[in-house]
Amino acid sequence: MAEQAEKSGPVAAVVETFKTVFWALIIAGLFRTILFQPFWIPSGSMKDTLLIGDFLFVNKMAYGYSYASCPSLPFINIGADKFCGFAEDYDDRLFGSDPERGDIVVFRHPVTGQDFVKRLIGLPGDRIQMKDGLLYINDVAVVVENAEPFIETMEPQGPQGGIPSCINGAVGPGADCIKERQFETLPNGVRHSILNTGDRQQDDTQVFVVPQDEFFFMGDNRDNSTDSRFPQATGGVGFVERKDLIGRADRVIFSSAGRSMLYFWTWRSDRFLKALD
Repeated sequence: MAEQAEKSGPVAAVVETFKTVFWALIIAGLFRTILFQPFWIPSGSMKDTLLIGDFLFVNKMAYGYSYASCPSLPFINIGADKFCGFAEDYDDRLFGSDPERGDIVVFRHPVTGQDFVKRLIGLPGDRIQMKDGLLYINDVAVVVENAEPFIETMEPQGPQGGIPSCINGAVGPGADCIKERQFETLPNGVRHSILNTGDRQQDDTQVFVVPQDEFFFMGDNRDNSTDSRFPQATGGVGFVERKDLIGRADRVIFSSAGRSMLYFWTWRSDRFLKALD
């Protein structure tokens, strides 16, 4: 009887709770490491495809696995290289496959190790150039179509409180902030929107020849994106190696326009489970 009481008493309850939590953490860790990685959108570089405050899961199975697939804990400054740095110099990917032009890809910055999300524009061997704000791939201009402007409220956005850029000048708080909007069609038929806020240095670039096993990325918010048009020596992204790819972003799971996801009145219900183009 005493043995039976011990098995069903408070000590047994604590042990069972501990085992449940332990296995839940193991399963969650495996889920995050092998299948999907959660990612919050912190900046406006991919507007209007991705908005500040969008929350998504990155499909880590899409391109196979490398050292960059290991989990990172940015809130305590622990990156994937801390867990799997021993494999950082290994160029092959386990179960690897190449991304396709137009994919929205999360990758590790080649220098800082920070996670970035951009659209894949250039494949190995491609010639990429911007001329007068128009994208050229292998010396051929992409097809663009004018669309309705993108309008947002001039106000601090997201936890960082960033202020959006507007083509209609320096507008006051609460006013409409306008960006020109177009649809761009890439050579493989991927059609997506891009934004413009005026003439910028990055609207005219040199010809970038993408090296083997590397990729060229750009943000959809073309005038407000630190991407492959900027060299790593100046704080840009430059070319990104295959081993630094983390996965593909396919769908927004949840979205909040406020400074915190707890501000339920700022939730964007129209973006829940929204598929990405």
